[in-house]
Amino acid sequence: MFKKSILIFFMCVIFTSNFSFSQCAMCKAVVENGDISLAEGVNNGITYLMVFPYLLIGVLFFIIYRNKKKASD
Repeated sequence: MFKKSILIFFMCVIFTSNFSFSQCAMCKAVVENGDISLAEGVNNGITYLMVFPYLLIGVLFFIIYRNKKKASD
């Protein structure tokens, strides 16, 4: 049951990501302006903002795994 729900979740994410692809109009205008250093700064900012949700989810899953393992012992 758990594996089936994870599979359904990932399938939903994969199929909806193709339809929901879009860009912020301001970000696109800045990058299309032609200033290379500004475009690199925008990309670095996006990467910086993207890392933290993944870290938080990873820590959450680690805590859940540790608690389940401790409860089973």
